[in-house]
Amino acid sequence: MSQRFDHSVDQYIEQHTSPAGQLLDELERQTYLKVLRPQMVSGHLQGKVLEMMCRMIRPKRVLEIGTFTGYSALCMAAGMPDDSTLHTIDINDELEDFTRSFFSRSPFANRIIYHLGDARQIIPMLGGQFDLIFIDADKREYPDYYQLAIENVRTGGFIIADDVLWYGKINAEAAANDAQTRQLIEFNNFVQSDPRVENVLFPIRDGLMVMQKVK
Repeated sequence: MSQRFDHSVDQYIEQHTSPAGQLLDELERQTYLKVLRPQMVSGHLQGKVLEMMCRMIRPKRVLEIGTFTGYSALCMAAGMPDDSTLHTIDINDELEDFTRSFFSRSPFANRIIYHLGDARQIIPMLGGQFDLIFIDADKREYPDYYQLAIENVRTGGFIIADDVLWYGKINAEAAANDAQTRQLIEFNNFVQSDPRVENVLFPIRDGLMVMQKVK
């Protein structure tokens, strides 16, 4: 969350955002009770932003790189058209049963296709182009994921990358052993200089880089 506001303003923002709903509330609660690094879950505000973006874009085909426990996938699916498909990829098979249980209980189970494995190997096998690609996986691989995304999103389509402010670390020189921060800095700088996209960095949660492929 951005440090520009105090906690009371954060609460005000949450209180003036439509509720997540019972299933997502349970998913977030169970993630904090049962899963390591639960702070990785997208949560209420970011989830609603992703849902609203999908309602505006109306994507027929979405790719998510980094499923975790499925919160963001469910949010995006809620904003997608009835005849759409969301492919979500995660490398951690230990979360599969937990994540699938929430997918199956949602009204969007028929539009979510869950893949396990290395996204860099899976994406080339999916075929076709996507209207929206959401990146929220290993930060050390963001430059690689971006290259895959730009090749697999249609012209006019969108790429969204999460955690690009990385707790404010991107404003300082990264330590030699901090590969995640170094790669995020490289990613942000590359996007800023890439003529193939128009981009805006939103200070939502830990930073959302929203890009539209223009050429």
